[in-house]
Amino acid sequence: MTAAIYRIVPATDGFCIEHDGDRTGAYATREAALEAALGPASNAIKMGYDVTIQIPSTGSKNAN
Repeated sequence: MTAAIYRIVPATDGFCIEHDGDRTGAYATREAALEAALGPASNAIKMGYDVTIQIPSTGSKNAN
């Protein structure tokens, strides 16, 4: 099965989504980037892909 992996990664102005080597978006918080990744991830599921969304910890309890 083909996999679709979405990573929420730090960017200059907050966070972005990395998928297939491309980085898109400029989101103020990790949560906003997650919400933006859910649509494409849902479509990938419908197409039969194995989907993973990775959101690394920032090490802080109140991190955005």
